[in-house]
Amino acid sequence: MGEDELVDAFLAASRALVAVAAGSLADAAEEITLAQYRVLVELAARGPQRLADLAGVLAVDPSTATRMCDRLARKRLLRRRRTTADRRVVLVSLTPSGQQIVKEVSGRRRAEIARILRRLPSADRRPALAALRAFANAAGQVPEQDWSMGWDVAK
Repeated sequence: MGEDELVDAFLAASRALVAVAAGSLADAAEEITLAQYRVLVELAARGPQRLADLAGVLAVDPSTATRMCDRLARKRLLRRRRTTADRRVVLVSLTPSGQQIVKEVSGRRRAEIARILRRLPSADRRPALAALRAFANAAGQVPEQDWSMGWDVAK
């Protein structure tokens, strides 16, 4: 198998996953974008963050992260607070409403992915699992934690 074939296969899979992601956001009551949802997920995964650190994780300019957080704060999905140690430092964190959005959207996404995976022949499941885990590790994704609503990645 050549590198181009592997890249093409991952591109096709990523298009399918983006479609699932966009569909799972369609019913979000707060009408958030995929980029805004990513902010919420990163905060759910990593906990409260300084805006500069969040921008780094998202690989965006700090001004872009600030604008996204402004919009999410107006929707009451995240909050800002100054630290007591250094009043210049502002941390952003999820509100209960933000946590609920992550839970609902992740649940819809999980259900749709499960529906798709049920169509995958059982002989292909273990190799697919190994490939996806290896890809996520190579991409430097945060391991599943409590925020993942108890998803069992060992299955």
